[in-house]
Amino acid sequence: MLTRRLLPCVLALAALTAALALTVTGGGTLADRAPLYGWYALDAALFTLALVLLRGVGDRHVVPLVLAGSVAVAAVGLLAPPRTSDDAYRYVWDGRVQAAGTSPYARTPDDPALARLRDPGLFPAGDGCAGWDERRTADGDCTRINRPAVHTIYPPVAEAWFLAVHPFGGGVRGVQAAGAVLAVATTGALLAARRGGRRAALWGWCPGVTVWAVNDAHVDTLGALLMVAGLGFSARRRAGAGGALLGAAVATKLLPALALPGALSGLLARRPTRSDVLLLAVALGTFVAVYLPYLVASGPGVLGYLPGYLREEGYEQGHLDRFGLLRIVVADRWAPWAAALVLAVVALWVLLRGDPGRPWRGALLVTGTALLVVAPSYPWYGLLVVALVALDGRGEWLAVPAAGQALYLIGGADAQRSAYAVALACVLAVPTARGLSRAVPPRPARGPAPGTTKA
Repeated sequence: MLTRRLLPCVLALAALTAALALTVTGGGTLADRAPLYGWYALDAALFTLALVLLRGVGDRHVVPLVLAGSVAVAAVGLLAPPRTSDDAYRYVWDGRVQAAGTSPYARTPDDPALARLRDPGLFPAGDGCAGWDERRTADGDCTRINRPAVHTIYPPVAEAWFLAVHPFGGGVRGVQAAGAVLAVATTGALLAARRGGRRAALWGWCPGVTVWAVNDAHVDTLGALLMVAGLGFSARRRAGAGGALLGAAVATKLLPALALPGALSGLLARRPTRSDVLLLAVALGTFVAVYLPYLVASGPGVLGYLPGYLREEGYEQGHLDRFGLLRIVVADRWAPWAAALVLAVVALWVLLRGDPGRPWRGALLVTGTALLVVAPSYPWYGLLVVALVALDGRGEWLAVPAAGQALYLIGGADAQRSAYAVALACVLAVPTARGLSRAVPPRPARGPAPGTTKA
């Protein structure tokens, strides 16, 4: 029987799930973005309400409710094909190519030698090639695979995941289902790492999980799961397992490398221990080991499209379009160097002052700062931040992936600066307000007036 405190949270969670289902099935696409603004705002409001009401739920109901909500939030992402990203089609192709015995680093999707692997799901015919997720190859064929003329960009653990998922459907729906499994597994890993608690709902009920992790099926979710598990083992002084998982996370999407300073929190303030050396060595060894089979098969091609991607997305000199906040205060040519300096200072602080018992705190600081200074336009990069917030509890950092989402929908230099400036303000202002509230002593209880007695 639902208690008076449990029922409101369940109703809010049900409303959130319903809103997310409507967002996914009819809330707009990249070709029709206007409806997404209202749906995303409603999703965020219901998410916040559900989290507030979860505070009043009794402890024995928290874990089942968080898990049930995580399953529901993930499941609704399966109600429609990807609506705001076409990356999942590349995942399907890379898995199919590997299953056929070809390295995805060696041949591009539009290579005529791989024409036998094409199907209408990835290479539609007869629809005019007018969909938001369709484009023409150099030969004039229609495809849903982005950048069909270039090699894959994804690191080897991601590629191994695409191959592992391939037998379970071999299409985009299979990749989405795999994303849902990863999303719920991450909720479980968060509950295990923190030994239960409400914070896991910050990930499990997050609207971004429905959109980025499941509907768009971004492989960043696998990186987040491996990172959470690795930090959990690191906190328990199981350096070998922690290092292996963190190394695998980095070999999934590279960005989880930003969590490594957190795993080594306080290293420079003490004499390095065997565990410190083991964690770093195993992480590096795992990263190298998983690259070897692909390196043997493809040689330098394992870099894939990474150099071209950095240029295309505005991370290189001469093609600079990122670092929006830093470019307000420094010249464009200095912005990448300024970003590197800021990140180095933050990482150094974590290595000096970080808490090894809570490695996720330093990992969140470094990862969140990196996204603030680089200002990427892809919100799913923020899945790492969402997972780290769920470990650490500092919800103000959710403003960072929210800024990425706003920029992704709106685009442009002005939106980049404005969105990330608001995120930075949240990250700075909320802890300040929190500290001030703790510093104010509570009011003393009013006693009876002089000359009177209590009834």
